[in-house]
Amino acid sequence: MEVLAGIRPIHQLARRLDPRCLAALQHRAALIRRELTRTGNPALTRLHRNSTVRSVRVCEVADGIYEASAVVVDDVRARAVAVRLEQSKQVWRVTELVIG
Repeated sequence: MEVLAGIRPIHQLARRLDPRCLAALQHRAALIRRELTRTGNPALTRLHRNSTVRSVRVCEVADGIYEASAVVVDDVRARAVAVRLEQSKQVWRVTELVIG
């Protein structure tokens, strides 16, 4: 959420996201920035700001693989977030990321 809000550089997450997830998150953040620049819509400046996780559910689907869902509320709306985490060489990486 902080990347989408423009308050965290995406490179800080690069080690924890697989390349496809990283590219998708980077693309979505760029679309938000472009729309904000194009329209100047003040509501977009509040989008993804002050995000709070309201609930989390986690399920182990296999050894070293977990799927989680969360409800995240920000200044504008509530949204669902789903992630798949896989352990590889003692490092956990996000291999799937969906932000509603």
